[in-house]
Amino acid sequence: LEIAEELGRLYALAFEGNLSEADISDCTFTLSNIGAIGGTYMSPVVLPPQVAVGAMGKIQRLPRFVSDTSDEVESVRIMPISWGGDHRAVDGATMARFSNLWKAYVENPSSMMFAMR
Repeated sequence: LEIAEELGRLYALAFEGNLSEADISDCTFTLSNIGAIGGTYMSPVVLPPQVAVGAMGKIQRLPRFVSDTSDEVESVRIMPISWGGDHRAVDGATMARFSNLWKAYVENPSSMMFAMR
C-alpha cells in the first residue's frame, strides 16, 4: 500500500512537471520501459546507489515451437526483459530467480496477490 501511494504521489508530481531532485535520487532499482518507443533489448547500466536495473522491451508476436519434441509452431507474445545488477550487492543466480518470479507474476498477475501476506 505504501509503494502504491508513493507511486501515485510521484506520478502526480511528474504529470505536473514538479518532480524535485530528491524525488528521483537515491533509488535502489530502476525499471525502464524501452518498449514504449519500440525498443526490444538494451544493456542496462547500474549507477550507484542502485543495486539493479531492468528494461522491458516491446511486446512482439513471434513463432515458437510448442515443445522441444514437436515440429508444431504457434504464435506467442514475447516481451524481452534485460537485467543488470551490481554484483557487490546481488549475484547472478539471485537475479535469475528474481527474473523467473517476475515472469511468472507478469504471466499470471493473480498469483502475485496470493503470494502477498
